[in-house]
Amino acid sequence: MDGNDRLEPAVLPERPKKDADVTEPQTNGEKPKPEKTPKKPKAPKAAKEPKPPPVKKEKTPNIPAAPIDPESMFKEGFLKSVYNEKSSEKVVTRFPPEPNGFLHIGHSKAIAINFGFARYHNGVCYLRFDDTNPEAEEEKYFTAIEDMIQWLGFTPYKVTYSSDNFDKLYELAEFLIKKDGAYVCHCTDTEIKLQKGGEKGAAGPRYACPHRDRPPEESLTEFRAMKGGKYKPREAFLRMKQDLTDGNPQMWDLAAYRILEKSHHRTGDKWRIYPTYDFTHCLCDSFEDISHSLCTTEFQLSRVSYEWLCDAVEIYKPMQREYGRLNLTGTVLSKRKLLKLVDDRHVRGWDDPRLYTLIALRRRGIPPGAILSFVNELGVSTALTNIQIVRFEQSIRRYLEQTVPRLMLLLDPIAVIIDNLPDDYVEDIELPFSPKDPSFGNHTVPFTKTVYIDRTDFREVDSKDFFRLAPGKSVGLLKVPFPIKATSFEKDEATGLVTAVHAQYEKPEDGSTAFKKPKTYIQWVGSSPAHSSPIKAEVRIFNPLFRSENPDAAEGGYLNDINPNSEEIYPNAMIETGLGEIKQRAPWPEEEGEKDVKKGEAGWETVRFQGLRVGYFCMDRDSEGEKVVLNRIVSLKEDSGKGS
Repeated sequence: MDGNDRLEPAVLPERPKKDADVTEPQTNGEKPKPEKTPKKPKAPKAAKEPKPPPVKKEKTPNIPAAPIDPESMFKEGFLKSVYNEKSSEKVVTRFPPEPNGFLHIGHSKAIAINFGFARYHNGVCYLRFDDTNPEAEEEKYFTAIEDMIQWLGFTPYKVTYSSDNFDKLYELAEFLIKKDGAYVCHCTDTEIKLQKGGEKGAAGPRYACPHRDRPPEESLTEFRAMKGGKYKPREAFLRMKQDLTDGNPQMWDLAAYRILEKSHHRTGDKWRIYPTYDFTHCLCDSFEDISHSLCTTEFQLSRVSYEWLCDAVEIYKPMQREYGRLNLTGTVLSKRKLLKLVDDRHVRGWDDPRLYTLIALRRRGIPPGAILSFVNELGVSTALTNIQIVRFEQSIRRYLEQTVPRLMLLLDPIAVIIDNLPDDYVEDIELPFSPKDPSFGNHTVPFTKTVYIDRTDFREVDSKDFFRLAPGKSVGLLKVPFPIKATSFEKDEATGLVTAVHAQYEKPEDGSTAFKKPKTYIQWVGSSPAHSSPIKAEVRIFNPLFRSENPDAAEGGYLNDINPNSEEIYPNAMIETGLGEIKQRAPWPEEEGEKDVKKGEAGWETVRFQGLRVGYFCMDRDSEGEKVVLNRIVSLKEDSGKGS
C-alpha cells in the first residue's frame, strides 16, 4: 500500500476524567456534611468521523481521443473573424504559388486555409500560378504543385496563370503612368537602396529618384522603349510613384516592371518586360473577384501597397488579411538549400522521405488527411508557428493509430525450429487487422514447424528483466494457441550471431487446453512456401536528417549538421502474408485525395500498416515485382532522446 492509499487513523472518543471534587463519605460518627452535588462530567467530545481512504484512481481505458472537428479552424479564431469582417455571399479565394520549386510542409497550411475557407463557406478557390519570372520556372513544378493540391483533397475552381493577364496588366501600367502614378527609372541597384535609406537595417535619409518627376509622357515613351528592346536588363525599371514619407517600406516607390531576356513557357518571346509580384498580385486578385486574399504575415506590410495600387488604377479592391505561416524546426525548407542537398547527393532526390517537401512526405507514406489534421490541430492565428518535428510526428502517429491495419514485421529475423512438431505441420492462425476496429476484418497466416522471430526477442543468457525468449523460458507467439519454450540455439562461429533457436511447442499431451499463460507474446512469421510465407523485404528506417533543432546555426552551416545515421537499412526483413490483402485493399485510409482511387490502382505509398511493436510503414516506389521495399513513416512511439 503506497502513501496515496494509507488510511488516516480514526480519532477515538475521549475517556471522561474522574472528578477531583467528589469525596468518599465520612464514617467517624460526625454528621456527614451534605454531599456536594457532583458536577456532571463534560460530555465527551464527539468522535471525528474517520476519513475514508482515498479512492484509488482507476486507469483510464485506452480509448482514443475523439478526433478534432476537421472544420474547427474555420469556426473559431482568426478565420472566423476574417469572415465576419467581410461575410460575402460568394466567397472566392486563391492559392497563388510561384512555379519555381516543390511545395513543402509550410505550403500545406496555405492550401488548407485558402481551399478549406472557400469550401467551408460554399465558395470557390482558384489555383493561380504566379508565373511572372520565366528565369526560374519549370514545367515539372507546375505539374507537381497541381498534383499535391489534388492529393490533399482539393480541386481548384479554375487553374489560372498570372501570364493570362499580361496584356491587361500592361494596359493598367500605361494607365498608371498617364495618371502620373508611375515613372521609368534608370538607377542602379545601389542607388535605389540609397534612396530608401541605405542597406537593410541602415537609417539614412530617404530621397526621391532623380527620374521621379519626369513628365508622364516621357515615362510612357521610355516604358514602351523598354518593351521594344531598347534597354537591357537592369538598365530601366517602371516604378510606382507611391509615398516616400510613409514609414512603410512597401510604399517607397516599388518596382512594377523589369526587363528579362528570357522566353516565357506560355507566352514565348512576346514579352521582354515582366510585371513584379507587387504589381501583379493585387491586380490579378481583382480580375478574379477574390473576396478574401489570405496570405502569410510576411505580406502584412504589403497590404498598404496592395490597396494603394487597386485604388490608383481604379479597380475593385479585394480584402487582404494575413495569418502566421507554419515553420518546421530541425530541417531546412529553402529551395536553394534543398537543391544543394539533392545536387550533392546527401539525399536521393526532392522526394527523399527525410525531406519535408510534400512529394517527400507523400513518398514517406504520410496520409494527406494526417497533414490536414495536423494543420487543423495547430489552428490559425497571426503568430508564426514554429513546430518541432517530434510534434509533427506525434500528430501523424495519432492519425495512423486509428486508420491503418496491423501486420507482423521482423526487421532482423532468426529461425525458431519447433522440434516436436512434424515437418509438414501447418495450422491456420486467424489474426485481426485491427484489435480495436472489427470493420478492418481478419486474415489467416500459417503456423509451421519453423517460424521466424526478431533477433531482439531472443537472448542467449536470460535475466529477470527480460520477458521474451531465452533458453529454458517460454514465450507466446501472437494468437498461436500454446506457447513455445527455447531449448537450445545455434551460432555462426565467424560472426558470433545466433542463426537458429530450437524450441518445444507446449501443447498439453492430454489434449486439454489448460496451460500456464506466458508473460509476453511476440510477433512471428511462419515458413511455408505453399503460402508464399515469409515475404522478404528491405526496410528503410528514417531518422532526422539533421542533428540539431536549428541546422542553419550549426558551425560551418547546415551541411555540417547532417546526421550520418539518418537512414538505416534492414535488407533481410520479413513480413507476414497479410501484406497481400493490404495491397489489394489500398489505399489505407481512403481519405482526402486518395479516397476516389480505384482498388489496385493506388500508389505504393498508400499501402500503409502498423508493424506490430516496430512502427508505421508504407511500401516505397522502389518496390517492383516480388521486391518489397518499406519506408518507416513514424516510430511506434516517440524515440528516446528526442525533444518533446
